[in-house]
Amino acid sequence: MNSIKDYLRADIQNYRGSVEEPFKDLAHLFSRFQDARSTQGGAALVVYFQGHKVVDIYTGQKSANEAWQPDSLSVCYSTGKGVLATLAHILVSQGRLDYDVPVAEYWPEFAAQGKQQLTLREMLCHRSGLYDIRNLIADASEMADWSHMLEVIAAAKPRFLPNSDAAYQPLTFGWQVGGVLEKACNESLAVLMQRHLSEPLELNGAYFGVPVEELARVAQPFATSQPAQSAQPPKKQAAAKPARTASPLEKLMAFSGQHPQDFQDAMIPKGMKKFSFFSDAGLQAIVPAASGVFTAQSLAKIYAMLAQGGQWQGQRLISPQVFQALSQVQYTARDRVMPLPMHWRLGYHRILSLGKSASSGFGHIGFNGSGAWCDPERNLSFAYTHNFPTGSITGDYRLWGLTQETLRCADGVLKGRKGWF
Repeated sequence: MNSIKDYLRADIQNYRGSVEEPFKDLAHLFSRFQDARSTQGGAALVVYFQGHKVVDIYTGQKSANEAWQPDSLSVCYSTGKGVLATLAHILVSQGRLDYDVPVAEYWPEFAAQGKQQLTLREMLCHRSGLYDIRNLIADASEMADWSHMLEVIAAAKPRFLPNSDAAYQPLTFGWQVGGVLEKACNESLAVLMQRHLSEPLELNGAYFGVPVEELARVAQPFATSQPAQSAQPPKKQAAAKPARTASPLEKLMAFSGQHPQDFQDAMIPKGMKKFSFFSDAGLQAIVPAASGVFTAQSLAKIYAMLAQGGQWQGQRLISPQVFQALSQVQYTARDRVMPLPMHWRLGYHRILSLGKSASSGFGHIGFNGSGAWCDPERNLSFAYTHNFPTGSITGDYRLWGLTQETLRCADGVLKGRKGWF
């Protein structure tokens, strides 16, 4: 009830930055969503429409003592998968590797455990069978060692025959795709990112592994004051713990035919409670599937290039043939891990909104409710970043609501009416 009151009473002007008139309603919605919690964190929203920036706004706190800035960086979790996939498509366009050449031809060690014919295409659309992280490493801290994790992935055995099934790869995606890019090009992932994505698009912050000199720009979740708890006298004897019952999500997954163990094996490495993506070591670690760090401006510009079919301000980064391939839905069935059918393309999924259709649109969201996407049909791109301590594998109402209103505002220009569907 409090959140509804907060929304209704919210200040619709609690943001800084610029917004063009047709997208004012989007800025007001952004303010409504953030206003009541603007002392607990911050957020940024950037939208490009028809080749130019129409929204660039931000609000709240980067840390307990610092206001959010236009160049504040955010840990965006799986939102980075779409960025890594975009880099792969640029390199495919340059002829440096191919979707359907076996990965082992670029990375001989990868042929182990029956993976001789596994391809980049299968990796990108989550059909490699290499989704299990929990049984590959003994402790989450191993994820911070890039070279070690490439060896682990190369030696891993798929849980199913590649291309015979599908399972979202929450963590392993980055070492698979990032690894083959490095092996095929004989250059580090950081160099490839800088040379083929950040420099051509003049990005103001996009990293898999944050440089030391940029750490201060990263927005951190921060503790807020909690009401004091009344002291309770210690119990003389601890009561026996009842047997654990399945959570509602686990029950729903089981009812729908999904196995909760697949979800756990894909999402939760052993020792994860002791590993933080927000520590200096975690921020500098190269974990492309989960710890990409970006500004909203950088994400929105990457997807603005995709919204225009792979070109930006006279540069063609992605060939028409490759763009046609990357934007095609590979399958519509639900995979083993995600609770919804995601309509996977080559590294991207469908746009999740509150009613508006964007059948040609694609992008990627992150565990904290960050997200970025494009809709080539509308020539529209979107990016939302923040540092609030939330978590959901399909985003939350803020991300869905902002996506919906972005589509509505664009349709107000294109069709003369915003509509809801």
